[in-house]
Amino acid sequence: MARVALVTGAGRGIGRAVAKRLAADGCSVAVNYRSSAEAAQSLVDEITAAGGKALAFAGDVSSSEAVKKLFDDVKESLGPVEILVNNAGQTKDGLLMRMKDADWDDVLDADLKSVFLCTREAIKSMVRARWGRIVNISSVVGVTGNPGQTNYGAAKAGVIGFSKCVAREYAAKGVTVNCVAPGYIATDMTKVLSDVAKEAILTGIPQGRQGDPEDVANAVSFFVQESSSYITGQVLAVDGGMTMA
Repeated sequence: MARVALVTGAGRGIGRAVAKRLAADGCSVAVNYRSSAEAAQSLVDEITAAGGKALAFAGDVSSSEAVKKLFDDVKESLGPVEILVNNAGQTKDGLLMRMKDADWDDVLDADLKSVFLCTREAIKSMVRARWGRIVNISSVVGVTGNPGQTNYGAAKAGVIGFSKCVAREYAAKGVTVNCVAPGYIATDMTKVLSDVAKEAILTGIPQGRQGDPEDVANAVSFFVQESSSYITGQVLAVDGGMTMA
């Protein structure tokens, strides 16, 4: 029987690639989106045309009420969530001394609070089933830091700490919790960078190129497999060697 996978923020970029990969792996995929309904439905249509199963579900995953409704809707349509990929997030970059309270709060809500809310909701049925896979999308910025991204770096570092705590809490219940930390990946977030900024980033990547969303999706797929059941509480950097020790 196909596992039910929920991917938050799946309308575009990394989330879209993850949803496609999990569908190709045989999962029934719940494609969550907040405002990009057209993109989400396009993804569902693409997965369905390829022989997979997917449905789109609206929901602001930084809202407790919306998260509860999201999980109830997914359960009713596909079944209880067995695989959760917390991917939703945003950036609002700026130097610390100029950062507004709202910029801090919005990023922490979207990138960290959402992970807490969705994981808290998902863990209930996973514990009852004594099987679950949670993969949280962090970032190399949460590991190394980056000027102008104090809010984003704090949130993504928080995701790593949160994941390790949850991994310890539920390791004996058949639930694994891991992080994927993307580096410089070709998404809408990186398209806005200037050519000079892009070149500066590339000089710090041993492989000398940016990654693709599919590179991140492959890492997520690895963590959710039955063959990865003895791996939990880990952070896998998908960054072309950018953060190697």
